[in-house]
Amino acid sequence: MNAQNETAGHDHAAAAATRRVLLVDDHPLFREGLAAAIDLDDHFTVVAEAASGEKALVEAARTDPDLVVMDLGLPGLSGIEATRRLLMAHPHIRIMVMTMSEDDDNLLAAMRAGAHGYLLKGALREDVLRALHTVARGGAVFGPQTTERLSALFAAFGSAPAKEAFPTLTAREREILDLLAVGLTYRQIAQQLCVVEKTVRNHVGAIFSKLQVHDRAAAIVRARNAGLGPQPQ
Repeated sequence: MNAQNETAGHDHAAAAATRRVLLVDDHPLFREGLAAAIDLDDHFTVVAEAASGEKALVEAARTDPDLVVMDLGLPGLSGIEATRRLLMAHPHIRIMVMTMSEDDDNLLAAMRAGAHGYLLKGALREDVLRALHTVARGGAVFGPQTTERLSALFAAFGSAPAKEAFPTLTAREREILDLLAVGLTYRQIAQQLCVVEKTVRNHVGAIFSKLQVHDRAAAIVRARNAGLGPQPQ
């Protein structure tokens, strides 16, 4: 009896850990192939598909996915704007861009919109699944070519303003990062922004993820290196 209960509990935990995925792409054959590949991994299940940005918003509201695989070249509402609106309406969603575009402007625009990953459509199935696992765990992932381009772009920024140095951060996240760099506590930041402390902590968690740091001290170092907070005279 106990063994049965334990097995049932394990199965329930495994089911609960399955990540719900929404696919957004205007090419049915690509969606079909990607859905088949993703469904082979027990950690994911495709709960909906959308051929446009507008439909993506509808399906996200209907199915409440954990992950969205987003194309950029969509008819009507762009993948960039769809990403931005999805994250405004559903902040918990993690979004990975999959596109044919190797354009630097699209890459940075996707990051500014809040995308957590950026892969080209030529990526191998195992690379796509590995990227989905990373994004699902709260990390950010970019393909090898994309990483090289990002490194070059960030090197070109030099001592650029924080908005350029941290293109993945939203305006509110940059504001909070600046206040952290000044030395304010979470409570002080909440009071200054007229929000509850939990909201600040949620934003800070997103900041840590996007900056790929593990604690407040590391985030402050990154922020001050980018020109936020008090600077040495």
